[in-house]
Order: sequence, then C-alpha cells, then structure tokens
Amino acid sequence: MNMLKYSDFNTSTFKSTGFLYASKEIMPVTIKHVLIIDDEEDIREVAELTLQTMGGWEVTTAASGIEGLTIARAQQPDAILLDMMMPDLDGIATLTLLRATPETQHIPVILITAKEKNVDRTRLAELGVTTIIGKPFDPMTLAEQVANNLGWTYS
Repeated sequence: MNMLKYSDFNTSTFKSTGFLYASKEIMPVTIKHVLIIDDEEDIREVAELTLQTMGGWEVTTAASGIEGLTIARAQQPDAILLDMMMPDLDGIATLTLLRATPETQHIPVILITAKEKNVDRTRLAELGVTTIIGKPFDPMTLAEQVANNLGWTYS
C-alpha cells in the first residue's frame, strides 16, 4: 500500500482518493459572535469561557448596559446574552434601547436572570426577547441552550 505524505495532498489528491474538497471560496466558515452584558465579573468570565470552549464562538463582554450598547452598535454581534438586574441601566432598559436603535434592533437577545419566575414573559416577548436562561446556569449546557434557541450549530 502506498502511503501518502502531507506534501502529496492537494486538490487533485483529494479528488482521486474520493475525499470531498471544499475551499474557503466555496464554503466559507463563519464564527458566531456573542456579546455578554452582565455586571457580575464571575458570570461574564464563566459564560465567556463556556461559549468559547463549548460553542467555538467569539465572545465579547460588557460590564454595564451602556458599555454593552456601545459594543453592540460597533461590533454587530450575532446574539446578546443580557443580564436582567444591573445597576444604572437594567436589562429591560438596555433591551428597550437595543430595540430602538436601528443598528441593533435585529440582534437576538437572550436574557439571563436569577429571578426567572418573576419575569413578565408577555412584556419581554413584545420587546423581542428570544428566550430566558435562569441563573445560576449550567456552564456545561449553556452553549447548547444558546445554540438551540438561536438555531445555531455548535462544536
């Protein structure tokens, strides 16, 4: 049996060996970008690590609603994880501003909250919330929850 060396592989090698070959021009790979807005540093760090590791996504974090709004406008993430209870500008106020801003109104928002049972789901649905994830969340399933709710695949 002839062994192929790494240097032997090119487009024709893949075709002749029955492998399918896809170049970046044919099948570009896009990595999802998630913005986490939460005033608790520990929550941001755990969620960031989880989404990067388990989801394979790019993650940016913000420690306040104001900072999150600025980042969302500038970076146009594919989704936002937004804490409900923050000082100064809480989750509802931040969400209202996200929806009122043309550059950010299309971005799916998942709320994360410790008071999931007290949330007015009808009001949040009217504001365009994709779903709600309770705190504390399970780091081992966070990426799966996000992916399932947004229709994404994850690694």
